[in-house]
Amino acid sequence: MKVEADLAACQGYVCCVMAAPEVFDVDDDTAKVVLLTASPGEELRAKVEDAVRSCPSRALKLAEE
Repeated sequence: MKVEADLAACQGYVCCVMAAPEVFDVDDDTAKVVLLTASPGEELRAKVEDAVRSCPSRALKLAEE
């Protein structure tokens, strides 16, 4: 799976970080999402899917590689 982040849409709510801190962080200067890994392993699928669903600004997308 591959995670994509739309930085223009990101509002820095940090819901993604709470759902999957292994995959997401937020830049302190810009308050925008930072992908720690764009291709997380299958063991993180449930957390990443939760992060994508919980993003209020719909800035995250999940695609299959």
